[in-house]
Amino acid sequence: MLESVNLILASASPRRRELLAQAGFSFTVHPAHVPEDPLPGEDPIAYVTRLAREKAEAVLHELSSKTPAPQKVVVLGADTTVTLDNQILAKPADPADAARMLRQLSGRTHHVITGVAVATADSTQIAAEVTAVRFLSLSDQEIEDYVATGEPMDKAGAYAIQGRAARWIPRIEGCYFNVVGLPLALVTALLEPLVAD
Repeated sequence: MLESVNLILASASPRRRELLAQAGFSFTVHPAHVPEDPLPGEDPIAYVTRLAREKAEAVLHELSSKTPAPQKVVVLGADTTVTLDNQILAKPADPADAARMLRQLSGRTHHVITGVAVATADSTQIAAEVTAVRFLSLSDQEIEDYVATGEPMDKAGAYAIQGRAARWIPRIEGCYFNVVGLPLALVTALLEPLVAD
C-alpha cells in the first residue's frame, strides 16, 4: 500500500505509529513541532483541525526545503483532544490537573475529537472524527491511584482508553481508534485518492 508515494507521519505519538502500521501503511516518522495552545474562544473541532493542518504543512515545508525526493511526498498530521461541555481538555499540566480532569469526566459522557490533515505539494485535505465516550463514576481513591501510575500525563483528557482507564468505559459511540488517537477509516479515506494517482 502507498508504494508510489512517500508517506510521512508528522507525529511522535507511539499510539498513532502503531495504529497506522496496524492498518497496513508503510511510512516514516517525522514529528512536527508546533505550539498546541488553543486560540481564544476556538471551537474544539476548529482547534484540532488547525493543529493537524499546521503539523502536516510544517513537516511538508521542512522536507520540501531539502533535496526533492523522486517520490510524491504525503504528510499525515493529526491532533486529538477531549471535550466536555464544549470545553477543551488537553494534556494535563501536572498530576493535580489530571485529577481535576478525571473528576470532571466521572459519571458523564464526553467527546473525543481528532483532526486529521493530509498535505501534499498540491493541497491539504482536513477532516475530523468525533466519538462519544461514557465514563463510570470514579471515587477519589480510584482517581488518585490512576494518576499515580503516570498513564494520564501525556494524554488528552488525562486517560488512555487502551490502558487502565478501559475498565471505567462501559460504552462508546463512534470510532474506537479515534479515541486512541487516529481514526483509521477516516485516514484511509483521505489517503486512498492519493494512492490511486
